[in-house]
Amino acid sequence: MTNPVPNDLRGADGFSYNKGYLAPYTFTVGAFHLVESVNMSITDDQKEAAEEQILELSKRIDFYLTEYSVELLAKKMKDGEFVIPDYQRDDTWEEPRKSRFIESLLMGLPIPFLFFWERPDGKLEIVDGSQRLRTIQQFVDGQLTLGPLKELNKLERMCFVDLPESRQRKINNRSIRGIVLNEHADAQARFDLFDRINTGSKVANKAEVRRGAYTGPFLDLVIKLSKDELFQKLAPVPEKSVKLREREELVTRFLAYTDGLEGYHDRVSEFLDNYAMLMNKKFSVDELLADEYGRRFEETMEFVQKVFPNGFRKSKSNTTTPRTRFESIALGSYFALQRKPSLSDNLPSVSGWINSEEFKEITSSGGSNVKSTIVNRVNYVCEKFTGELAWT
Repeated sequence: MTNPVPNDLRGADGFSYNKGYLAPYTFTVGAFHLVESVNMSITDDQKEAAEEQILELSKRIDFYLTEYSVELLAKKMKDGEFVIPDYQRDDTWEEPRKSRFIESLLMGLPIPFLFFWERPDGKLEIVDGSQRLRTIQQFVDGQLTLGPLKELNKLERMCFVDLPESRQRKINNRSIRGIVLNEHADAQARFDLFDRINTGSKVANKAEVRRGAYTGPFLDLVIKLSKDELFQKLAPVPEKSVKLREREELVTRFLAYTDGLEGYHDRVSEFLDNYAMLMNKKFSVDELLADEYGRRFEETMEFVQKVFPNGFRKSKSNTTTPRTRFESIALGSYFALQRKPSLSDNLPSVSGWINSEEFKEITSSGGSNVKSTIVNRVNYVCEKFTGELAWT
């Protein structure tokens, strides 16, 4: 049945509402289609199974809301009462962004929730919000001078102490809300809540989210390898990308893809998140795995240094490392060494193809995360070295 939706019934979420009546609409080209509000094909067993699933997953999410005054937040930050994990230790906000945040605070605009995890020792670990908290502390302690502001331009070049005492008190009294997951919330629950809260907003990127939700021995290895001097030389990234954990992303992709693409469905973040969670468990059981995977990465980097004149860069003057190029060279080299270990002694030449149009095309960003595309670019390098494919 096709039926136009009256304006007074349309909801922004795609549902219609009118005097208690609820009827979901789905949009197709040129029309809305009415779906019966009661679907007689749903059995009681299905309803019971759905309820059980809701209850089971709800058990993983145990949190409470809290509020802190700006004054107390600044004090807790100064006194080191909040635990800041490694992945949030860097002060990544530029001065203009800090000033814009303080401007929003002064204007009384809504401030995004802070997100904490209550650790077994009772301390609160920051999962999202360290940049906001750091900026609040710097402003209240007089370490931040406001730069150009869009609305409150008369406050430019002012510090906290330059404001009238009455305004200082009002700022200190302002409260900011937070969400605290209790100590029993597992890693998946922490990630789910964090990811859903921040959907649509520009917060931590996927590498940062992964580091916050899946802390453990595997991610510790990822961080360690990302700081490897040879790797940093071979794979230069801009300072901004360093702060956004780009090198950690590259390392994680390398380690995950060397174990194969089983279960990969063109969604990189989901695949890497599941892999990180699984490997944390494996590393916890077998401590020797960290050494094994570390050697896997380091030996590949040593081979790349010897064979590829520009490392993972397109040219010596480049200061960035395209992910597609990194995956092609690093993974192709790794699988080539697995199939033909003698390559490490009898170094092959890449001069015949490294600058070819064919290689440029295969390492372009088009469809970069599609499984078949990943397979093709890794196979290309592996086949050049060994005559064999990495994956079939």
